[in-house]
Amino acid sequence: MVLGRVTDAGQVGGPTGGEALLLVEDDTELAGLLVRLFSDQGYLVQSVGDVQGALHLALTTAFDVLIVDRRLPDGDGADLVSRLRRRGVTTPVLVLTAHGAVRDRVEGLDAGADDYLVKPFDSTELLARVRALLRRHVEDALVLPLGGGALYVESLEAVLDDGRRIALSPLECALLTQLARRPTRVFSRDELRSTLSPGAVSDSLVDTHVYAIRRKLGRAAIRTVRGIGYRAGELG
Repeated sequence: MVLGRVTDAGQVGGPTGGEALLLVEDDTELAGLLVRLFSDQGYLVQSVGDVQGALHLALTTAFDVLIVDRRLPDGDGADLVSRLRRRGVTTPVLVLTAHGAVRDRVEGLDAGADDYLVKPFDSTELLARVRALLRRHVEDALVLPLGGGALYVESLEAVLDDGRRIALSPLECALLTQLARRPTRVFSRDELRSTLSPGAVSDSLVDTHVYAIRRKLGRAAIRTVRGIGYRAGELG
């Protein structure tokens, strides 16, 4: 496998909310370089070196971007992407690989990848492409993964892994959507209150809707971070 050409990128327009990345790369040296690169930019990075491990993580943990190698010890990264898309995972995917032929790029994109970068690569370009994926998808996604299921924004429903569909009110869905779009971030009550009702002054509005969501989806659906606010959790 050709190693990526990782250069010193510096802090160039990095993330602001601790966005979470899943790196699927079996070359341990390159994986280590990329983990350090993204961590230095403020991303939260998990790394795995095989299809099965990546499939498990991507289906059980909310990520903002997936970065996937094609050639993995137990399969093709393009097949991983295809399987995730069939399961309803809409997380943006950047395929990062030494397979640079047009046919290989087309296969990756047809499998459901959003972008394709060939090794060796420049780290500034890699970081720019990840930022572009975040901008393009985070605000537009209509199906958002939540631990143990997904949130369907247009239909105002939470769908659990066992297929149960739970109806939400518009404000309940708006609150969950804000949390799900930044699953690793803790939102203050002020931020959530502004989403629910700009100009409102009482925190009870947020607490009331958090309580209602927990009654429908389980107490773990929204996590309380004492003294700060709330973050996305796990559907029950």
